[in-house]
Amino acid sequence: MVDMRLYLCEKPSQAKDIAAVLGASRRGDGCWLGTGITVTWCIGHLLETAPPDAYDARYKRWVLADLPIIPEKWKMLVKPKTASQFKAVKRLLGEAQELVIATDADREGEMIARELVEHCRYRGPIQRLWLSALDDASIRKALAALKPGAETFSLYHSALGRSRADWLIGMNMSRLFTLLGRQSGYQGVLPVGRVQTPTLRLVVDRDRSIADFVPVPYWAIDVQLLHDATPFTAQWRAPSDLCDEQDRCLNQALAQQAAQAMRTAASARLVKLRTERVREVAPLPFDLGTLQEICSKKLGLGAQETLDVAQALYETHKVITYPRSDCGYLPVSQHGEAPAILQALGRADPSLAPLLQHLEPQRRSRAWNDAKVSAHHGIIPTAAAHNFERLSGKHRAVYTLIRARYLAQFLPNHEYDRTQADFDCAGHALRAVGKQVVEPGWKRAMPEALAAAKGREAAAPQNLPPLTQGSDYPVADVNLKDLWTQPPKPFTEGDLIKAMKNVAKLVQDPLLKQKLKDTTGIGTEATRAGIIQGLLDRGYLVKHGKALAATPAAFSLIDAVPRAIADPGTTAIWEQALDMVQSGEMSLEEFVAKQAAWMSKQVGRCTGLRLTISGPASPAGKGATPWKGKRKSPSRKAATTGKRKAKPKA
Repeated sequence: MVDMRLYLCEKPSQAKDIAAVLGASRRGDGCWLGTGITVTWCIGHLLETAPPDAYDARYKRWVLADLPIIPEKWKMLVKPKTASQFKAVKRLLGEAQELVIATDADREGEMIARELVEHCRYRGPIQRLWLSALDDASIRKALAALKPGAETFSLYHSALGRSRADWLIGMNMSRLFTLLGRQSGYQGVLPVGRVQTPTLRLVVDRDRSIADFVPVPYWAIDVQLLHDATPFTAQWRAPSDLCDEQDRCLNQALAQQAAQAMRTAASARLVKLRTERVREVAPLPFDLGTLQEICSKKLGLGAQETLDVAQALYETHKVITYPRSDCGYLPVSQHGEAPAILQALGRADPSLAPLLQHLEPQRRSRAWNDAKVSAHHGIIPTAAAHNFERLSGKHRAVYTLIRARYLAQFLPNHEYDRTQADFDCAGHALRAVGKQVVEPGWKRAMPEALAAAKGREAAAPQNLPPLTQGSDYPVADVNLKDLWTQPPKPFTEGDLIKAMKNVAKLVQDPLLKQKLKDTTGIGTEATRAGIIQGLLDRGYLVKHGKALAATPAAFSLIDAVPRAIADPGTTAIWEQALDMVQSGEMSLEEFVAKQAAWMSKQVGRCTGLRLTISGPASPAGKGATPWKGKRKSPSRKAATTGKRKAKPKA
């Protein structure tokens, strides 16, 4: 019998691409066959963590006295929907003499493969295919550099820790608060999650700050001055003791008096002139979170929508590298591929011709930095750019943004002269600021620059005329503006992704703030979009255009759950602990034991609470239960609305 090497992929499309490169062209049962080679696939997770009643039948009923539920030995069950593919994979694992894990190169991908290896008791040698792109050249390069399986095993334990922590909090706290809600007459399910609840808290806090905002009037003055016949604008600078912390004048009488004095003045004298050269480096290639943030702002796309488009660009069109990256930096070795990629981009899109003459393929920007590359590098175009012509709509727009960030790495710094001119007008201070671009640099590559070249130019900052210190400039017009302070803006999906990433900035506790790394956030690049979508599906969030808003039930839930569960800082600390599991500093068992102990403490504290929950029950069929519809949930009669806050009482 010929030895068989089995390649285990995450999705059928990925398996087909890898099989084609390996020459495994015959179709088998749930696999592709070649000489001594078989390529099979999962369909995401083929296994799932067992529900509580798999450990004890009494858990089918939701009873407060049974909480907390903490499995002594964790069980995995075969997902019914994909059971036939599981059977195929199990059979092939039994026949294989050697295994190559070829699932996505991340924490979740590792778990998808390793949980099968464990469940099916495969004991042979394991290697790891670490892919960052699915074009032929990238697959061949990765196949020639397989990693030892042991090198990525800790990723599996990290993913398993996350999964078990999610189960402990999701199952126990969702049951607890649903049962407490039922005691107060609320018949809906109240899902609570390790990541979703603190994410919801971010939106609730923002909405409250908007609702509680009291606008304050302030006054500003624009003064139009003349240099020969050329007008330019200077702004009044009120005395700092009569302004707020953002230098806004809150004294109407002073503003009116200043405006009147300047209207009667013939001119303003330039008392100080300063020009400085400003150099801006190119932004890094995208990580997923930044891509979602920019696509929300510029294209109006939701977080999940952006991820779906990026996944299609990677998997179907093969024009970008792995999209679920948390890193914008690139390995130095990748720089050698730049000339070929740039040539391919130019051939695929003739409209880039004017830009290509400015590119310097040998330029190495700050993006190429091995020390800052994580498991994945920044999202960049592949050399398979000929597929560009097939892209349209959202796919073309997102690809164009990704391509622009890569092209920017081969252009000089953006340089401009910033001029600050301070005037005295009838004893009042004015300031005019101007910007003169000296070197467009990397901004030539940005989509807005290409649009400007086609005649759709956006409004630019004013370009000051040549001014001379000590000279007088005639006053042409004085405009006194009555303004109001504005409330914080509601979150968009892009803003929320950014807040989840940079949660340390939002944590109030100074000790916790210090403990958190800047890079530690809520969730991961791969999961944040799904978390937001889940909150929308469960009726905790609604969308008004681009803006997200919390529903009354969301306010009630956040007021009811223990502060620590809704605190973004707690979640970020857990993510930090998962990083420690990944790096081997903490064992999986220790992490899960700590989570279970913490959970038991929270359940004990909350069992006696009395809740008032407002808002309708979660929408039926929309992920209303923590099991996503796999089990029967309590009845979902709509609860009475009207009360905004839940008031937990000991």
